[in-house]
Amino acid sequence: MRSDILQKYPDSSVRVYVVWFDMLPGDSRHLVDTRVLNDSRATNYYDPNRIVGSWFADRSGEQGIVWDTYLLYGPDANWTAQPQPLLSSGSSVIGSSGDLAAAFRKLGQ
Repeated sequence: MRSDILQKYPDSSVRVYVVWFDMLPGDSRHLVDTRVLNDSRATNYYDPNRIVGSWFADRSGEQGIVWDTYLLYGPDANWTAQPQPLLSSGSSVIGSSGDLAAAFRKLGQ
């Protein structure tokens, strides 16, 4: 994300919302490194109750919690009852970074 999008498109008006929560043994709020996406267009949140991951799982029909996932919405996204339209998504974030970069380029950012 940082090298494929944020650094390559420094003038883009993209907004990145990063939600951190504990999923694996050893995960901890104290171990979150927000410098991973150190960019003024990125906002980091910590969700100790995994509300965001549960909310997205409920609305996507997935079981459990959505995590280590990117969700890409375009400039025309509507954020009312459910954000839409979803342009691209993938998991794991690192494993899907090429797909995310390609979808971002299609936006013409």
